[in-house]
Amino acid sequence: MFDTMTMTKIAAAFCGSLLVFLLTLWLAETLYHVGHDGHGDHHEAAYVIEDDTEVVEQVVEEVDFEVILASANPDKGAKVFSKCKACHKMTDGANGTGPHLYKVVGRDIGSISEYGYSGTLMEMAGVWDANALNGFLKNPKKYAPGTKMGFAGLKKESDRANLISYLATSK
Repeated sequence: MFDTMTMTKIAAAFCGSLLVFLLTLWLAETLYHVGHDGHGDHHEAAYVIEDDTEVVEQVVEEVDFEVILASANPDKGAKVFSKCKACHKMTDGANGTGPHLYKVVGRDIGSISEYGYSGTLMEMAGVWDANALNGFLKNPKKYAPGTKMGFAGLKKESDRANLISYLATSK
């Protein structure tokens, strides 16, 4: 068969080939890599073609929430409330996962004694007026950091206004 010298030559050829292969991979990675080691972090256009078009800044006019609330529709707010029904009830004293929302507009924050609020809401002073509800409904976690409410919020201002208008009807 094969003698010891031939087996040693075959093993040496295999190890040498593997070494050359690995060194080639390392060299290629070093030469062509544009990773996070300071290379390739700054990019500029090689040349810029200028044209004579003007960049027009779009001015977004902010409308006061009170104006939007004045034109809010409680019927549309009832539809928005469907997102809240899983945790909140509109019946006095009927707490669910969240406190009941019966007469919530104008009520003190954290005032339902039968409900275990998060510490954040218990420490907050004030009442649930239109502005407080708007801020909380927009982003509960940002308005009251540490709140137990897992709802992401209502992004549309009109949805929040319609919902607040609907909640105000429970008097």
